[in-house]
Order: sequence, then structure tokens, then C-alpha cells
Amino acid sequence: MDKPEAVLFDIDGTLISTGGAGARSWRYAFDELHGIPADIGQFTDAGMTDPTVGRRTFQAAVGHDPSPRELATVMAAYLDRLPYEVEHSEKYRVLDGAEDLLKRLSRDHGILLGITTGAVEAAAHIKLARAGFNRYFPFGGYGSDSPDRVELTKKALERGEMLLGHPIDPKKTFVVGDTPKDLDAAHGADCLALGVATGHYSREQLEEAGADVVLDTLKDPFPGVD
Repeated sequence: MDKPEAVLFDIDGTLISTGGAGARSWRYAFDELHGIPADIGQFTDAGMTDPTVGRRTFQAAVGHDPSPRELATVMAAYLDRLPYEVEHSEKYRVLDGAEDLLKRLSRDHGILLGITTGAVEAAAHIKLARAGFNRYFPFGGYGSDSPDRVELTKKALERGEMLLGHPIDPKKTFVVGDTPKDLDAAHGADCLALGVATGHYSREQLEEAGADVVLDTLKDPFPGVD
């Protein structure tokens, strides 16, 4: 396999684990605003975008669809709490091989790195900051760009092209993620789907979901590079 032109990474379960910081922040937001200890676990681990998580949790907890103002308010409360929860999360960790891989791809091989995540842009940077990973990602596609993972992945590619001033071939671009939704987004954007079995899905499940390549961890040899 040829060296990739670009590699787009998911965050949660791929590069880092926040140890539940996001879930605690959502619970805080709903408790603070509505006095309801909302259960958001069924939505946050499945690769859904933050606005979708907020909307579905609101429907389940409060009992009606949120108005634009209600959704904006709960999102603001979530983002206000997230830095505290990330900083104080006892189980926050960088996943095996992540930092070394990011350094090698960007500095040693000159491969453009970006983010593709269901997190809104502010949340993505908050989660990456504790690991010091923001410095590796000059662009990305986020849940604040679209509720559709395919569309936000395409947005990431567009921003990468703007940064380079040159087209990026999607078929020479890896999208790295730990859920079937990440893989579907990759293929929907005509990219190569690289599954990493560091989240809630096994190697076998990621292979069945259509991954072009599956790694057990980011310490494994990276295709086109190692």
C-alpha cells in the first residue's frame, strides 16, 4: 500500500479515553438545567455526534424535542463543565502507541494529520488538550459541522485541501476510528477505513463492519508507512 497523503483520526476510543468525562459533563448539564440525572450512555459510545447526543438525551430525559434555544443552552452547559471533568478524570489516558504514531506520521513521513469526530469542535480540542495532542491537528471535521458523519468527514478533507492549497485524494486518505460509524463515514467519503480495536468493538466486529485494515492498537505497523 502506498504512503497515505493524509490520515484523519477519531478521538474517543481511538487516540484517548477521557474516562467518562464527556458522559459526566452531559449529566451535569441536564441536572443543572432540568434537575434530571440524564442517562446518556446509550448514545455517547456509539459514535454519534454531540448535537445528536444532546437532542436524543433531551427527548428521553425531558420528554419533548428541544427547541433551538434549549439545545444551545444544554450544549453550553456541557461545554462549560467538560474542561473540569477532563482535567480531573482519574481514568483519562492516552491509548497505546498514539503519541508515537502521531509524531512519526507528521514529522518523519510528512503526512498531513486531521481530526474527524462527532464531538463539536470546542469539545474535541478540550479532550485533546490534556494529552497535548492539539498540536498535531491543524484542521478537522466536527460534529458542529454536520450531524452526518460522512459529511463532516468530507468537510475535514475540504479543510485539509485549503490548508495545503492542493487536492487530497480520498483514496489515499485513511480515516482511523474505533466504531462502525467511523468506518461507514470513511467509505462514505471515499476514504480508506482503518479500524482500531481500542474502543468498544473487537477486531472481528470491525472486520465485519467493513474495515479495509484493522489494527489491535496504534502500536501495530501502520499501512503504507511501516
